[in-house]
Amino acid sequence: MEERSFTQLEDIIGYKFKDRHLLERALTHSSTNDAYNYQRLEFLGDRVLGLVIADALFTEFRGENEGGLAKRHTALVQGVTCAVIGQAHKIGDFIILSESERVSGGNLNENIIADVVESLLGAIYRDGGYDVAQKVILKLWGDNIKTLEKAPQDPKTELQEWVQARSLDLPLYEVAEKSGPDHAPMFLMRLTVDGQGSVEAEGSSRRQAEKTAARLMLKKLNK
Repeated sequence: MEERSFTQLEDIIGYKFKDRHLLERALTHSSTNDAYNYQRLEFLGDRVLGLVIADALFTEFRGENEGGLAKRHTALVQGVTCAVIGQAHKIGDFIILSESERVSGGNLNENIIADVVESLLGAIYRDGGYDVAQKVILKLWGDNIKTLEKAPQDPKTELQEWVQARSLDLPLYEVAEKSGPDHAPMFLMRLTVDGQGSVEAEGSSRRQAEKTAARLMLKKLNK
């Protein structure tokens, strides 16, 4: 990874590492066959995230009972939420993958992005301590801490619920075009919603392209 990329990522998360090797480890996926990968830091970061969010909720919602706090906590620390946070801050652009994993879309894989978000938090904790990790988490999670009561919904599910609530036909997903070699295909999906027109989106798998198309359609519907 180039020095410039490290600096870009540090600007995004708002923390400059003292130990750049620790940052590199937090970004290294196991597909590289490097034993020095992010898995142990992911384990640590998950625990750090859980504590910081629990403390933030305890402070923010002073009148809420344990059940309400637990519901909010679960929503905020779930993998899907970590993935959304990572996507919003373009963390996938910095993940160190094997070439085959990269061409197959690993840097867009929501599970991998969620894991790397947690590993970064673990690395920040090891490099700078709890107070620094807390500051970064509160920055990245932002207003979600005050507003998020359930994990972000899968866009395909959300779109399906939208059409069903209006007694419309189910969304239609079609492969408009498939390109690229067999080991690294690209799919262009066309999504049509009854009475709402169509959108198209590309991805390295049908599912990925369908989800992107669903997000685009939801944005169109919510305008």
